[in-house]
Amino acid sequence: MSQAVSLGLMGSTPADVIRALAPRLERLGFDALWLNDVPGGDSLAGLRVAAEATATLRLATGVIPVDRRPADSLDLDGLPAERTTIGIGSGGAARPLGLVRDAVHRLRERTSASVVVGALGPRMRRLAAEESDGVLLNWLTPDAAAEAMRDLTADSAAAGRHDVRGILYVRTIVEAAARPNLVVEAAKYDSFPSYAANFERLGFAAIDATIDGAEGLAAYLRAPDEGSSVDEIVLRAITPSGSSTELEAFAERAASWIQAARS
Repeated sequence: MSQAVSLGLMGSTPADVIRALAPRLERLGFDALWLNDVPGGDSLAGLRVAAEATATLRLATGVIPVDRRPADSLDLDGLPAERTTIGIGSGGAARPLGLVRDAVHRLRERTSASVVVGALGPRMRRLAAEESDGVLLNWLTPDAAAEAMRDLTADSAAAGRHDVRGILYVRTIVEAAARPNLVVEAAKYDSFPSYAANFERLGFAAIDATIDGAEGLAAYLRAPDEGSSVDEIVLRAITPSGSSTELEAFAERAASWIQAARS
């Protein structure tokens, strides 16, 4: 079965842009719209706008830091649970594993929506395999993503679970004019101590885990061996200014890359 390909935006994207873009994503065959939860941008509010404008497009958050926004504080009203994924992460919590585990359990009590966990290291990935519906990976090359999926498959099997999904966020540009913003985004993550340590361990820099052309996407869609394919790739759209026109052009170009990679 073909891997799902979705599009990701900042949670601070204006409502009118989301309202115009979401139906286009649905028509183009994208699996989901993911909204990053950031200070000053409520991903759940944005998804409610997308839900009203679409019928089948899945809706997802990537990810809500539960140290800043506890599970009990999240407003889930207006979101169709059957096509919603609540992505959560630890943020800057002192005890991240316990906090995330508790948040998963609380969300299970509140909604039938899918719950996935953003994970950088192996312990959080193992928790995701044991407790949630999936793991949201970030800043990985195709080879590193394949290795992470092998680990997820093993952790899930050890927990007696076989339906835990692996989702990968990949920063993506479709035009040269957006490259300066991509470089800035990559440099920002290179500067974060936790990510810098992970990049050093894995042997690549953040910019190496990005997409800037059709062949780059194809590399992520080609699995080196059975059991190493991510279930969903989220193309985190980076454009020169983030305008509605640029995002619509991004979606059209990316959709053509997906079609070419699958043909």
